[in-house]
Amino acid sequence: MIKNFTELLEAARMQKPMRLAVAAAQDSDVLMAVDEAAKLGIVEPILVGDETKIKEIMKDLGISTDAYNIINEEDIIKAARISVELASTGKADFLMKGILQTADIMRAVLDKEIGLRTENLLSHVMVYEVPTYQKLIYLTDGGMNVAPDLDQKVQILENAVQVCKAMGAERIYASCLAGAETVNSKIPATVDAEAIAAMKDKWEPMNVSVIGPVALDLAISEEAVKHKKYSGEGAGNADIMLVPYYEVGNALGKSLTYFANAKSAGIIMGAKAPIVLVSRADSAEAKLLSIALGSIISGNTSQKCGCCCCGCN
Repeated sequence: MIKNFTELLEAARMQKPMRLAVAAAQDSDVLMAVDEAAKLGIVEPILVGDETKIKEIMKDLGISTDAYNIINEEDIIKAARISVELASTGKADFLMKGILQTADIMRAVLDKEIGLRTENLLSHVMVYEVPTYQKLIYLTDGGMNVAPDLDQKVQILENAVQVCKAMGAERIYASCLAGAETVNSKIPATVDAEAIAAMKDKWEPMNVSVIGPVALDLAISEEAVKHKKYSGEGAGNADIMLVPYYEVGNALGKSLTYFANAKSAGIIMGAKAPIVLVSRADSAEAKLLSIALGSIISGNTSQKCGCCCCGCN
């Protein structure tokens, strides 16, 4: 199992390079990350966007353009569509958002004609390396689904499980976060968490243990588990934290980054191909790690059945 981002980069280097389509690639941090990933042998990039701007940025960064496949498209909406179509037709293994709005690339992803939509729910998975935690932790969904219902939360958790499996996890511990461990009919998050945790016939065949509802401390602190005398497989040792609402995931994720100095990588799951989706404010390092994550998921799924993120084994 990959336990930190150093191991992630090494694992991505050890597999064959994956083909990465970058939508609206004319961004310095994006190009720095893509170039580093290419140098490491992680990806073979296809840059889609304003060719003049891309080459100007690469020149300023000291990056040679000679070995790069650049598809010129100045209109960022059209660039998004071209990038998505590369992935949907198998000419690229996964996709990355460049300097454009998330809504713009997702509109292309969801397009019935050229998009990457499947029957699965699309959801965002953030992976964090926290200095005070013993392994990588997976947070979902703080990027796409605002107020998911019970069925959607189940699919969100399934998508996160697929990421964990691609990263080599065997037994996976998931915690359904809420404000407390007590189920209260007036607090839907606790009701849903209890229902998800009770779906043992669903999770056990995936080698997944789910607890909930639990507060954050019981998900990640074995000391808190002992102090509160809480019992549950994987309590205090979570791999996945399933949040009830978008705001919880967004705030918790940014707290890890800005208060805990955590490194991170982000990916959208549930489509025909993984989609690297990070904030425009994220560093080149975060973008590189996200590319490596997408590469690992692409390589893992392509070796199974050829259809990415479907959940097959």
